[in-house]
Amino acid sequence: MRSNILFGRIALAVYLFIFFGYLLGPLVVMGVTAFNSAGFPSITPWQCFTYEWFSTLFQDERILNGIRNSFIVGIGTVILSVSIGLAASLVLTQVWPRFRGTYYTIIIAPILIPGVVLGISTLVFWRRVSDMFGDSAQFLNNGIFLTIVGQSTFIASYCMLVFVARLQRFDPGLTEAALDLGATHTQAFRKILLPFMRPAIASAAVLAFLASFENYNTTTFTFGSYPTLTIELSQMVRYGINPSISALAVIIVAITVFGALSVEVYRRRSKLKSGDIKQGKGLPAWLFGNVATILLVLLSFMVIAMVYTAQSYSPQQCKFDYREARQLEIQTKIDALRAERAAQQGAAAVESTTQEPATQGAGAGAFGNVFAPTNLEDAAGTGEEEAPAAPASPFGGVFNPGNLEDASGTSGN
Repeated sequence: MRSNILFGRIALAVYLFIFFGYLLGPLVVMGVTAFNSAGFPSITPWQCFTYEWFSTLFQDERILNGIRNSFIVGIGTVILSVSIGLAASLVLTQVWPRFRGTYYTIIIAPILIPGVVLGISTLVFWRRVSDMFGDSAQFLNNGIFLTIVGQSTFIASYCMLVFVARLQRFDPGLTEAALDLGATHTQAFRKILLPFMRPAIASAAVLAFLASFENYNTTTFTFGSYPTLTIELSQMVRYGINPSISALAVIIVAITVFGALSVEVYRRRSKLKSGDIKQGKGLPAWLFGNVATILLVLLSFMVIAMVYTAQSYSPQQCKFDYREARQLEIQTKIDALRAERAAQQGAAAVESTTQEPATQGAGAGAFGNVFAPTNLEDAAGTGEEEAPAAPASPFGGVFNPGNLEDASGTSGN
């Protein structure tokens, strides 16, 4: 029994390690590459610890412009999506039950449609509307407007799901009681329903902003002359990236963790005030049983230490030492290759000298001694002997050149 329990715990630990390694491993690797001085995001070979990629990031106009546009689009998407989602959720609770399923399907449909289709349809539709109204509606062709509208078509559905989940715990009798007491529908909504929906509105706003910030499929057709961060990053990847992208990832992760820890600290403090958690003796209320607070403080100190160290730390000497060591390593490899090549050439020369006598004394090959080098010497020696007599001509010695000499000699006598 104990062995089964131990095996189960070990299996669970291995599973959790693999799961979190798969989930958080890429973030850890990207975070480490942000502090390596190598020109390409990599962990090995490790060169020097540096903060220069954060400086490079803050000097990149394209990245800064993309972040600016992403924030503008995100805020606009939050306003439009939360408003549409809240209205759709309230209408869903008031629709006749027979049509509630159909209405719900229509509202959820944009989630099932590919982002590419939403982007193209948004671009085509609003371009046609702009052409109908002429110059007075040219703002409909603006990239910011098209991106906000295109993203809100499906992000509003996510917001509606959050609001519907919250409305399922709402008591409609509260609103009816307010109306019976003389309150208007606007007052009942503002005084009763809206405070109840406030946590859901905050959650939906965060969800909408994050979904808008990372969206690419829809935005790639609608951004126009206002590229967002994801568009800029995708365009930069085509021509090569540097570790400043990793520095941006570190900043985004740090902001996300800081926000999550802050929310957890606020939630724990609210429970302390309401008495759900008892305060420990000798410990402050904000610290007792609140691991998030400790992590938040450590993260704050870490960020402050990094900012302070980056102002005084310079990796130039480390880079120079690494460059010298690299050159020495390359020169050592070159010398080793030269020595190996020289040894191979020497071995080849010795082998050729040892094989030459053996070749001379070897027996005839498949073609005999036809291709033996000594045949040339024999041919040259034979050439020095007297040549054989030429065959007799059918005309006798009439054309013999010696006849001219004989004739000249005879004539001279």
